[in-house]
Amino acid sequence: MRLINVTNSYKRLVSQQLTATAATYVKVYSLGKTTVLDSRSSKERELLLKNDHRHVQQAEIDFVLKELAGLDSTDGLEVLNDGPLVEITIPTPSKTVS
Repeated sequence: MRLINVTNSYKRLVSQQLTATAATYVKVYSLGKTTVLDSRSSKERELLLKNDHRHVQQAEIDFVLKELAGLDSTDGLEVLNDGPLVEITIPTPSKTVS
């Protein structure tokens, strides 16, 4: 498996995400027939995996988590799996000043 950055092909989507949401960072990747949207805000990071032809496979979820977020499992993460659409929310650690 290989992630390919295709953000330039989704300029309108990226612009809408940056304008209409709290996101400060948006990237789009291709993982074969699965599209991966990586968006970040000050409070959380969301990874959205979408496949128009079949359900997203667990191996794809694990690969994206490892490659983009450096995580080995979905433990402690909010994962909404609707078959062809998977949304993973990763809380951003708050920085406290002591």
